[in-house]
Amino acid sequence: MTIEDILSDAKRVVKQVVPDHVEITAIDFEGPTIVIYTKNIEIFAESNDLVRQIAQQLRRRIIVRPDPSLLSPSEDAERVIRETIPAEAQITGIFFETETGEVTIEALAPGMVIGRHGAVLNEIKKKIGWAPKVVRTPPIPSKTVDEIRQYLRTIQDDRQQFLKTVGRKLAREVPAGENYVRLTALGGFRQVGRSAALLSTRESKVLIDCGVLISEDNGSPYLNAPEVMPLSSIDALVITHAHLDHSGLVPALYKYGYEGPIYCTPPTRDLMSLLQLDFIKVAMGEARKSAYDSSNVRRAVANTIPLKYGETTDIAPDIRLTFQNAGHILGSSIAHFHIGDGLYNVAMSGDIKFEKTWLFNPAVNKFPRLETLVLESTYGGYHDVQPSRHDAAVQIKDVVRRVLSRGGKVLVPVFAVGRSQEVMLVLEEAMRNRQIPEAPIYLDGMIWEATAIHTAY
Repeated sequence: MTIEDILSDAKRVVKQVVPDHVEITAIDFEGPTIVIYTKNIEIFAESNDLVRQIAQQLRRRIIVRPDPSLLSPSEDAERVIRETIPAEAQITGIFFETETGEVTIEALAPGMVIGRHGAVLNEIKKKIGWAPKVVRTPPIPSKTVDEIRQYLRTIQDDRQQFLKTVGRKLAREVPAGENYVRLTALGGFRQVGRSAALLSTRESKVLIDCGVLISEDNGSPYLNAPEVMPLSSIDALVITHAHLDHSGLVPALYKYGYEGPIYCTPPTRDLMSLLQLDFIKVAMGEARKSAYDSSNVRRAVANTIPLKYGETTDIAPDIRLTFQNAGHILGSSIAHFHIGDGLYNVAMSGDIKFEKTWLFNPAVNKFPRLETLVLESTYGGYHDVQPSRHDAAVQIKDVVRRVLSRGGKVLVPVFAVGRSQEVMLVLEEAMRNRQIPEAPIYLDGMIWEATAIHTAY
């Protein structure tokens, strides 16, 4: 089925399902999603059943958006929002998402933005056309999150075109006949670092993670393998989480010919951008040449299609992806791939944590169907016995108490993303419960920014 056939089929289904008085202005592909533009968005808002029926018949992700002609210019819309919302709400940020027709309003008092029974939000929507979302202002502002939002706002036209290109590539015809599934290990197998694997079928190629091995000068995955080259032949890049051993060489792919999308969770996009820019900074500080520069990081951000946990989307003509919580760090995911029309199912765990932590729920371990599970085993050796979180907390509190009681200083070398936030929680609770003496805690700038990203999500 060609893309013209798919869009023609979509128009036919929409005409059957949607009432005649609803005006549909356009139907098109954007990335893996079919987008329906309408001048009667309230009809779809009142009945989720309409979208569900269309999605079931087309077997594709469907998004309904207001026709662009209904949306006020962002500058005018921001002025109206600030005039309509009481000053007591203390607005700290307004962010427009042109792709979705939504505007996010950050405020210290979100209840006042919403109003009684949603009255203020409804008034805003009527005046500007945009669909308002309200979030509480994070306690720590994130420079990374703000800069990514601003950057995406400046390239919205280019991104719209990119998403349409991705959508057309996804809709290419798959030849009839026998298919196969192959998994190629490119790095991170029997070692810690440079994680990468290639999932390929007769029709598609998906690269899963592209990390760096920090301890080696040439710590790259085997990206010159015949199955991988040329990089432009890869349909999609899937990133399980932001740590550099899984995402450190992602920007280099754009330097050497990859032009496709990146699929990851929203926090992973922001955290890996922070870590990749730091990777460049560290390389310069050590008089080493980085494998990429900041322009490649920006390109990666521009080509990222964020997915929430539990969302299923096409990433190749015969492969669908669903992310599930991995419990490792903020945004970490188990990537579940459904291949063909019920042909095969593969899950790549990334790094997982199979217990509830102070920050996250445990890794998801229930899938509708699964034939192959590729599971990380970093601490899977016979002698790799890790202390429980309770025991680790007792140990660090004992060390801190002994050192502070004799007037010493405690240095805690810890990863900026994930582990440092847990250590802070343990220390804060211990001081609050008077288990250790109160003392100032100083954070490295990288940890501060990583923690700010945590508060944003």
